[in-house]
Amino acid sequence: MKQTDQTLLEQLRITDFEIENRKSLFTFSEQDAKCLGDFKFTIEKELEKIVNAFYLEQTAIPEIALLIGDADTLNRLRNAQRKYIIDIFSGVYDLEYVNNRLRIGLIHKRIGVEPKLYLAAVYSLNTLLNEYIASTLKQSEERIATTNALAKLFMFDVSLVFETYIRSLVSEIEISKNKSEQYARSLEDKVGQRTKELEELSRTDPLTGLLNVRHLNEILTKVLRYAERHSQTVTAVYIDVNDFKNLNDTKGHRKGDQVLRFVSEAIKTCCRREDFSFRNGGDEFCIILPNCDEEQAQEIFSRRLLEEMYKSEEVVSLSIGCASSGPDEHLSADELIQLADERMYQMKTTYKKSKLTSQ
Repeated sequence: MKQTDQTLLEQLRITDFEIENRKSLFTFSEQDAKCLGDFKFTIEKELEKIVNAFYLEQTAIPEIALLIGDADTLNRLRNAQRKYIIDIFSGVYDLEYVNNRLRIGLIHKRIGVEPKLYLAAVYSLNTLLNEYIASTLKQSEERIATTNALAKLFMFDVSLVFETYIRSLVSEIEISKNKSEQYARSLEDKVGQRTKELEELSRTDPLTGLLNVRHLNEILTKVLRYAERHSQTVTAVYIDVNDFKNLNDTKGHRKGDQVLRFVSEAIKTCCRREDFSFRNGGDEFCIILPNCDEEQAQEIFSRRLLEEMYKSEEVVSLSIGCASSGPDEHLSADELIQLADERMYQMKTTYKKSKLTSQ
């Protein structure tokens, strides 16, 4: 349930039983209530004089004068104080009386009245009322009984006011704690996201968007171990761009980068979701195909990749080598890469010979 759906009494769980219990803690009896109630008519006659004297003292304190601020606010406070003094001598201290005291505490906390200022104001009012009681009641027993009852009631009131002070402080602490926890979580999320981005950047070649060659051996080793446990075949494909050095020398590195991006996009198009594509440095690429044999890899990269290349106006020639491991005989990561690399160079040698022959 939201706080705004409950009264102050409900929030603080104050009932008639709790009120009587608090009165007994301060030994505030029915006789005390009667003493104060009997003095109501007398106090009302001097009410304005007492309120004026009280605020004359209060406004002389710079901190309180700053909190009051203006004449309109002072007049509203005077009216509230008149009502409070009448309530003090009403002789009735029920749920309504308690709720009014709780609201006073809440308002004082909201406008920033420090506890020391509130207690000083209570002491000042108590002193003024005691002086008036002493000057009015000549009979000493009645005077003592009334002043004692007033002291008990002020203690009762102060306990209620500080109940709301403390509850407001606890609420502020909880709100601040929740905000701090939310902020900490948001920072953790941002740090986690940034860490993920940095990890991704460290794994990715910035030019082509393919995986960085630094992770080739690690990933291939994991794929080979899994394949060996499940009797599967893993194929490595090595790709080299033919005449790339000549392209860089004659058309510039910007054109060379454009060709590398074009080849990498074609590779991404041909690869399955479970495949791993790497830029192996310079103009070389390596693709790891889990659960794929050499014949399937040849179909993908000797036919589909070249078909993908022909869709563009870019004239790019590739040398491609494929090598497989498993399911019966299993190679290490280095052995598989070396075998695929050797077969790629065999194709490149054939390409160079055919080019010389055609010239």
